[in-house]
Amino acid sequence: MRIALAQINPTIGDIQGNADKIAAAIDHAKSQRASIVVLPELAITGYPPKDLLLKPALIDACQHAITQLATRCTGITAIIGYPAPSKATVGRPLRNAAAVCADGRVISQALKSLLPTYDVFDEHRYFEPAPQGDPGSLIPHEGKTLGLSICEDLWNDAELVPRQLYHFDPIRHLAQAGAQILINASASPFVVGKHAFRQRLFSAAARRHKLPLLYCNQVGGNDELVFDGNSCAFDAQGNLIAQARDFQEDLLVVDLSPEASANINRVETPSQSLASIYHALVLGLRDYCAKCGFKSIVLGLSGGIDSAITAALAVAALGPQNVRGVAMPSRFSSEHSIDDARELASRLGITFNLVPIEPAHLALESMVGPIFAGLKPDTTEENMQARARGVVLMAMSNKFGSLLVTTGNKSELAVGYCTLYGDMCGGLAVISDVPKTVVWELSRWINTSPDSPLLKQYQKPVIPERSIDKVPSAELRPNQTDQDSLPPYEVLDQIVERYVELDQSPAQIHDQTHIALDVIHRMVRLIDLNEYKRRQSAPGLKVTGRAFGFGRRMPIAQRYDPRRYQ
Repeated sequence: MRIALAQINPTIGDIQGNADKIAAAIDHAKSQRASIVVLPELAITGYPPKDLLLKPALIDACQHAITQLATRCTGITAIIGYPAPSKATVGRPLRNAAAVCADGRVISQALKSLLPTYDVFDEHRYFEPAPQGDPGSLIPHEGKTLGLSICEDLWNDAELVPRQLYHFDPIRHLAQAGAQILINASASPFVVGKHAFRQRLFSAAARRHKLPLLYCNQVGGNDELVFDGNSCAFDAQGNLIAQARDFQEDLLVVDLSPEASANINRVETPSQSLASIYHALVLGLRDYCAKCGFKSIVLGLSGGIDSAITAALAVAALGPQNVRGVAMPSRFSSEHSIDDARELASRLGITFNLVPIEPAHLALESMVGPIFAGLKPDTTEENMQARARGVVLMAMSNKFGSLLVTTGNKSELAVGYCTLYGDMCGGLAVISDVPKTVVWELSRWINTSPDSPLLKQYQKPVIPERSIDKVPSAELRPNQTDQDSLPPYEVLDQIVERYVELDQSPAQIHDQTHIALDVIHRMVRLIDLNEYKRRQSAPGLKVTGRAFGFGRRMPIAQRYDPRRYQ
């Protein structure tokens, strides 16, 4: 039996465009002599469609598209994810379903049992779970019984998942009901290190039930989420026998017949962590531009590492001819910062503009000077510089129709080391989920790794070494450095990871890291106080286990103080 896993990159809500991709995948699979082609979860809408699912017209369009796609399924069976109206009179009106199309029609329907409602997932808002023991999930094909599941249905392993969230195990049920091949249609977003865990999870399921297991994942960027693909297949002993490419569309054909030739299947080593972060950010930025209609990017260049790496990622996503870097020095900017920004632009081959903000800064100070008479200068005057830069960058974005990307990292965003309506201006926060220490590691990887696409392209390091090595500074006052008000980033990033991603208390952080408790309390307080800033920030690409954004839902007006609950 030859089964094709069609790893496509859908666009949310583009029903006709997604249907065209699915049709092309069906035809491609037929040309490869596959008898089954599996598409990702909700392939017809793209994942996650969010509140588009509340629009009846969209659901009707999905139904029509599935019916039309089924007509081309002659000589092949297609399993296509889509939102299906529920036939029940009680409960939510939709099911997360997979249509089984064969003989020119929809012959069956598998329903998702486990609906995730955590982190970035909110499926209980829209879908009713499948009745336990859904008979549509077992499909006869070429003398075998296929057991169909959808994404989360495969993530309830008592041995590998730290805490089971569900009382029902759909995979165990399928195996006990007679499934001989397990197939999972998925839309599983990228998180660094996640695919290695997936492989352990899927291998364990195949080995436990002594059944082959095939997994088809979505690929591409949709708003904050990036999907890495990495569709794969395991034999009944839990061995990885085939894997699709990561971060690009692919059609992986798996031959499960005993006489299958070994060269049919393709097994590739998953990307290392820095490489996977790089490819995720590039894909997320490229797709955000393409799916939102932007053909070019503009960003501010400070001469520092954050703007340098963001510019490098922008070039990798859209090419140097479509990237504009703008240096906006004030009277506090060092000459080497301007030189480093110009050097970066030269190495990358991007458009470079120099727009001094001193006239605007002086004008603003003059305008509010009488009101502030007798008051000492403070962050108010510093932030006026950042906001003047925001005005310049937004003007560039408006005039040239370019996407303005922000350059702040996760460490800064966590503690509010950024200016609302200043350096936070923009349509996408490219590295907002990348801690500062990882920014440094990733920049060195870009410059020196033989696997770095930019190093291969330019045949030399693209990020100036001084931008990597210099002491971080916002340069909003004389001799300013980040560490004037923050602990070293090696310390801060541990606190952010443990408090934000792992929900550890200050006492737990102190016990496990030996960081001074007063430092931890001060940083935790900053994290909590700056929720209002993050709520107004541009959407950011998620690469860690818990990013700031719609997956982390913290109140703004609140008085939780972790010091009271140690």
